[in-house]
Amino acid sequence: MHQQDQRTEVLTQAILRYAVERIRMNPPTLDGPKSEQDLRAMVGQTITANGLGGLEALRIFTDVLAPACISVDHPRFFSFVPAAPTEAATLFDLVVGASSICGTSWLEAAGAVMAENDALRWLADLAGFPPDAGGVFVSGGTAGNLSALITARSVWREASGQNQTRGLILTADGAHASVQQAAFVMDADILAVPCSGTMTGADLEQAATSLPASDRDRIFAVVATSGTTNLGLIDDLSSIAEFCRESSIWLHVDGAYGAAALAAPSARGLFDGIEQADSFIVDPHKWLFAPLDCCALIYRAPEHARVAHRQHGDYLEVLYDGIWNPSDYAHHLSRRARGLPFWFSLATHGTAAYADAVEKTLALTQTAATLIDASPWCERILPPNLSIVIFKRKGWTEEDYARWSQELLETGEGFVMPTKYQGETVLRFCIVNPTTTEDDITLVLDTLAPEVQ
Repeated sequence: MHQQDQRTEVLTQAILRYAVERIRMNPPTLDGPKSEQDLRAMVGQTITANGLGGLEALRIFTDVLAPACISVDHPRFFSFVPAAPTEAATLFDLVVGASSICGTSWLEAAGAVMAENDALRWLADLAGFPPDAGGVFVSGGTAGNLSALITARSVWREASGQNQTRGLILTADGAHASVQQAAFVMDADILAVPCSGTMTGADLEQAATSLPASDRDRIFAVVATSGTTNLGLIDDLSSIAEFCRESSIWLHVDGAYGAAALAAPSARGLFDGIEQADSFIVDPHKWLFAPLDCCALIYRAPEHARVAHRQHGDYLEVLYDGIWNPSDYAHHLSRRARGLPFWFSLATHGTAAYADAVEKTLALTQTAATLIDASPWCERILPPNLSIVIFKRKGWTEEDYARWSQELLETGEGFVMPTKYQGETVLRFCIVNPTTTEDDITLVLDTLAPEVQ
């Protein structure tokens, strides 16, 4: 399997041709899921004793499996949070895979770690973090939030001596589900703070003072959100930071989606207060044009994370010499150097190009809101928040939305999934792709017209 021969060369060329063709697709085909029964009927058994051969396995992927996956970089992929990696980032992801880099430690990957740290430094500077801030790239927001909260609990336990006490996390009732999952994994409690859209320091103060003293003593972290996934809302970070500072509580900011807008000068003021946080995350694979999977986790004082996360073992002793080991800053050991494609794209295009690209999507979101307002059959529900617009089709039921969404995907015209707002089924555009145009928005809105139904 590891020999370099003629078959390997043929397969190499075939894979590279496919990769280049996929990168060049403008736009890519949207595609969509198929049932396992249908897929199995088309491919049969793929794992066999003697193998299918590389070209046949590649054919199965390109002809059957890939078309059963939705292209998240399609310019009319408006559901969830899409992705739009630059060609430079995607191409360099091939290099990272081919280079067989283990990004665990400085010993194994000094050059890769230095480059990743440069990319992390840019993000830390955007947030106004101090010069000695630092962190690591992890797989996604769930891993980033969990790792930050493990660090926060470690700091609390060291300061309070409550090593056997079950900790308590405060967060908004609209926070991402990964915060609840982190609490579950850590066997911690979580208090969802009621708030009117965005959480404030006053909301936290009220929630904390309503608790018994014994429970107030258990609070080890507040998780604020800078850009909720569903609505794009940003908590009042300044007042929350003031509450945390006065209460000596760790402040973590979940900016997995929204903190990318720190790169846009027009939006920077929305994040005032993030510079006072103890940690924050942002996913470059969402709105900073990196391929999946890539989340940046950054600490104000990374030495706290090293205490919480460093793994100890005889064979790891060679790593304990004061150098920067990415494995020390999150809940992981082995890791791919997943920040390198992001670094390469930043180095290739420059940070000004990133600012321009984010500004472009923010401007298009405002345009989308204007087009929705002009539509006689649509009604906008909220002002645009970051790159998200929430609206509804007048007179539609939940079944109408589901049918329309399915037809839109099947025809390849777009991908817009219904969501909920205050219990009502509605539609949502999330725009993070700089190649998306006003015409793309118009095309989707036109399919909502009564005569089209």
